[in-house]
Amino acid sequence: MEEQPTPTKPGLARRTRALIRQHPTANRVYRTGVGVAGAGTVALGIVMIPLPGPGALIAVGGLALLGTEFDGAKKVSTKANAVAKKGYDAARAKAADRRAARAARTAAEQGGGAAPDRG
Repeated sequence: MEEQPTPTKPGLARRTRALIRQHPTANRVYRTGVGVAGAGTVALGIVMIPLPGPGALIAVGGLALLGTEFDGAKKVSTKANAVAKKGYDAARAKAADRRAARAARTAAEQGGGAAPDRG
């Protein structure tokens, strides 16, 4: 006999959020809390950008937090993630180019000057 798949229940977070949405006052308090926490995280990240550390990542994380409740922030977060991924890919490509150039230099130094002339 083939076993029927059981329907998946939404997770605790989704069920809790659905309960909060049913109560206007709780919904407003929740959204305000998310807004304050997200805006604070974004502000902290922006302040940390010129300092050593992951300031930009903290700002993007704050945008993601805001994006859980606000559509405008979700759009900005999606764009910021795309820009971050593009920058990450460019940095990886540049690092790979440097490794290849270093390997070629090492091979040229070892092969060019170390072999005796057998001619």
